[in-house]
Amino acid sequence: MPKIAQKAIDMPASPIRKLVPYAEKAKKAGKTVYHLNIGQPDIETPKVALDAIRNFDHKVIEYSHSAGFESYRTKLAETYRLGGLPVNTEDIIITTGGSEALIFGFMTTCNPGDEVIIPEPFYANYNGFAVTAGLTVIPVTSTIESGFALPPVSEIEAKITSKTKAIVICNPGNPTGYLYSKEELEQLRDIVKKHDLFLFADEVYREFCYDGAQPFSVLNLEGIENNVIMIDSVSKRYSMCGARIGALVSKNQEVMAAALKFGQARLSPPTVDQIASEAALNTPQSYFDDVVAEYVQRRNIMVDGLNNIPGVFCPKPSGAFYCVAKFPVDNAEKFCQWLLEDFEFEGQTVMMAPANGFYSTPGAGMQEARIAYVLNQDSLKKAVICLEKALEVYPGTIR
Repeated sequence: MPKIAQKAIDMPASPIRKLVPYAEKAKKAGKTVYHLNIGQPDIETPKVALDAIRNFDHKVIEYSHSAGFESYRTKLAETYRLGGLPVNTEDIIITTGGSEALIFGFMTTCNPGDEVIIPEPFYANYNGFAVTAGLTVIPVTSTIESGFALPPVSEIEAKITSKTKAIVICNPGNPTGYLYSKEELEQLRDIVKKHDLFLFADEVYREFCYDGAQPFSVLNLEGIENNVIMIDSVSKRYSMCGARIGALVSKNQEVMAAALKFGQARLSPPTVDQIASEAALNTPQSYFDDVVAEYVQRRNIMVDGLNNIPGVFCPKPSGAFYCVAKFPVDNAEKFCQWLLEDFEFEGQTVMMAPANGFYSTPGAGMQEARIAYVLNQDSLKKAVICLEKALEVYPGTIR
């Protein structure tokens, strides 16, 4: 029988979804499973986006331009400018989700064998995107004790080699919820400028910042305009995860012209989803105000609840809707599996994503798990109780 490709063997499994069979089995056994493992919000999608789908009356669902509908790109650019970002229509390529945007960016700027530096823990699929593009991820570790702040510049610079092509960040961060300050981003700017690197920034959660914190976009970093590539998506901003629409944004027109060739090879992003996404740009500010207020309540329930459990430590995030908690267990992945296979409290249990899958460094994050506080407040309160009761009886709890 023919052998499959080495790239397929190297492609990592998702730590977010790897325990799904255990969760399905638990639900078939009658347990209620609180899904804290995946960033699927229960927040309603804006009505203007849903109405655009309902009112779709085209006789043919046609291809769009490979860069996306011009009307959408123009309106999206206007929205960016209203938010203080210097973006024009030609600076945008619409993609099939933010994932495709990052893959296009990697394949446009890097050769197979090149290296990209990423502060860890990071969104686990970055590993998969790197494998797809033939790149090597070089991690630089941030710590839970620092709240996952940017590692010292000296540590980042020490990782740079002749093969280094880019630095990749997510701001606010998935899985940590950490929000990089302007000062931290300026430190990255200086490194990028000194070594002539690309700076990729995944900014899909920038609407979700808390406690008065304000996001600072890499698009506003002066002096490296041609080095910066921003990744965006409608998935979380409008609670439209199933509408696979993202954007690759850069002032570097050589990058954009080259990336468009990859867009042409896949023909076009989804037509109906673009129509919904363009309509979503009319979402009133009150929608985001309400969503942010809700996420603050959910964050406080989850993070404060976790920190009240003996032996658990969880930094309070300033953005996104994730947190990473350190548990008093020998192995968090085993604990997460045990929760689904062997534990229940009043017919309920919890599903989390083991955080070791968000690190590239072997052995890192073994006591940590990522939690997405995307459920309603009552469910989150019950999930915290489940975790507290579970740690009281888990055989691997460190006392």
